[in-house]
Amino acid sequence: MTASQYYADITFSPLIAGEWIFVIAALTIASLGFAVWQEVRPIYFRGAFFAFVLLLLLNPQLVEEQRNYLKDTVLILEDVSDSQNTNDRLKQTLATSEKIQQKLAHFENVEVHVLKVGGENNQLGEQSQGTQLFRVRDEFLSTFPVNRLAATILITDGQVHDIPSDMSRFENSSPVHTLLSGAKHETDRVLTIEKTPGYGIVGKSVSFKYKVSDYGVPNENKTVVVSIEMDGEIVKRQAARIGKTQTAVLDIPHGGLNHIVLEVEALQNELSLKNNVAIFSVNGVRDRLKVLLVSGEPHMGERSWRNILKSDPSVELVHFTILRPPEKQDGTPLKELSLIPFPIVELFEQKLEEFDLIIFDRYRRRGVLSSHYLANIVKYVENGGALLEAAGPSFATPLSLYRTPLSVVLPGKPTGEIYEEPYIPAVSELGNKHPVTASLAQNGPGKNWGRWFRLIDTHVVQGNILMTGPVNKPLLVLHRQGKGRVAQLMSDHAWLWGRGFDGGGPQSELFRRTAHWLMKEPELEEENLIATVKAGTLEITRQTVDLPDDNLEITMPDGQIVNTTLSPTEDGRYTASIPLNGKGLYRLRTTGVSSVVAVGELNPLEERDVRATEEKIRPVAERSGGGIHWINQAPLPDFKRTTFTGNQSTDLWWGLVANKRYEITGYSKRTLLPELLAIVILLGLLSLMWWRESR
Repeated sequence: MTASQYYADITFSPLIAGEWIFVIAALTIASLGFAVWQEVRPIYFRGAFFAFVLLLLLNPQLVEEQRNYLKDTVLILEDVSDSQNTNDRLKQTLATSEKIQQKLAHFENVEVHVLKVGGENNQLGEQSQGTQLFRVRDEFLSTFPVNRLAATILITDGQVHDIPSDMSRFENSSPVHTLLSGAKHETDRVLTIEKTPGYGIVGKSVSFKYKVSDYGVPNENKTVVVSIEMDGEIVKRQAARIGKTQTAVLDIPHGGLNHIVLEVEALQNELSLKNNVAIFSVNGVRDRLKVLLVSGEPHMGERSWRNILKSDPSVELVHFTILRPPEKQDGTPLKELSLIPFPIVELFEQKLEEFDLIIFDRYRRRGVLSSHYLANIVKYVENGGALLEAAGPSFATPLSLYRTPLSVVLPGKPTGEIYEEPYIPAVSELGNKHPVTASLAQNGPGKNWGRWFRLIDTHVVQGNILMTGPVNKPLLVLHRQGKGRVAQLMSDHAWLWGRGFDGGGPQSELFRRTAHWLMKEPELEEENLIATVKAGTLEITRQTVDLPDDNLEITMPDGQIVNTTLSPTEDGRYTASIPLNGKGLYRLRTTGVSSVVAVGELNPLEERDVRATEEKIRPVAERSGGGIHWINQAPLPDFKRTTFTGNQSTDLWWGLVANKRYEITGYSKRTLLPELLAIVILLGLLSLMWWRESR
């Protein structure tokens, strides 16, 4: 507040109702008019008498107020958002704010409020809405009398993302002045994602659009190279024309999130490299998982695979059971043995590549499928297909599938021996680390798994043994062959778990996980690198069955490379933790595997365009009468007090509206005409009127 001031004014407090005063005034005027008509001279004493009577009836009073004038407020908004970290903008902003506050300190009737804007958007994991200067201004004014606002001063680079669309709100208001950090006509190259798909079908292509723009350089018809990276590996390099929207096409390799990073080569002397990189994610989904199940003969567990696969609505199952081998001739007509003929040519030659998984359940070599078709399956696996064999007793005989071209891809070679004795399946030491069986181990034999009674002995030539049977013999073997995958289950007694025999076991989970590993679900990869954000740190988990080395390289969003060491955990995994140094893309790399993780918002508004500009804020300044000044160009403008109707800015000074708001701390009221004085004046006027009119 300023010093107290006194204010005096005259008001009227009529002794009678106002309408009666008007009646008396009318009668007085009529009386005076009649006197004039009768040529009564002079009548001015009579008029003075009646006027004084009316004045007494109006009862004039002197009002005195003691007023304390309130200080006007200048609101300074300091932009400390991410775009201000470019060059020395933030330093400019803070130094300029100090100078402005020093200038305003010379005004006795002005107080200053300083608010920083942008820090709240720096919290990791939050979706940033860009620089919200006007939201913060509105929040401040919602708790503060707007009629005491002398001016708003924005100190920013001009990259403000909440400019109101309705400019009428700034008319007849206090001015909004802007001080701009940075420099005019800055040089920068910006890579912008214009259109991306939300999801894509695994194994099929998706397209997206992007554009590369150059600012501050001649608009030449140039071409630049854009690198396209997926899940940490460069998959394509594409030429892009500056200023033109480009289309790129990529295949979606797996389900779940596929992180795609676009990066364009740098422009000479450009402002920032952050917006040379753009990131988006495509969620890979499988249209339909197509599975071919061939049962070699009817048996007790035949429907186990069928029931599990049919229970998944995303699986399209084609199932054939060979009811009678060619050598069996009992006179039964073929039409009574099958509903449809076995379409061997169509399935194993024409449409083989359409299947995501092929399962042979207790199949034995007996002339139904020729070597030519089995060789097609070998090519199918080598090119990325998936094969599972659930072996039966025939696998240990000359009729084994291992005696066919499939031996190239099958990891287990039969020894000819079959174990037919009770045993409880066990998860191997390697299986305790593998995601297919690691969780099963937590509910292992100690949790009362049921017994099986048969195991076909094999010598594992290649692959990983995840489960074992009697005398530590291989039970479940997984193997990567070429681009594809193969699994062997060396027993046909898994159905006992499904029936609950001897307490049962996790048959459905085992079958489901094995099938999904074969179809390359990311969550079941044995070599994986996963990172999550927790309490300001990046928690990294290395899933592996054989750790080559414990070194982990992390590339921060600002390009800094950090090396750390992976530490083993009780569950067979390896972990590391590092503090986060900001939002952006973190690239993780260790021997044999790499990964990326996006922290915070992908392509935040603050990083899409970091050039200092006055174009966005100019409409606000023009409507409110405020000024715009580049910090690095000339001395800061001075300030002066103005009125609402006056000019609010020039090149030399900026206005601070004087609102003249006050609060009343004292009040008094007294009559102007004491009663005794009024009587004396009335008698005097009557005497003068009698004396003058009697002559």
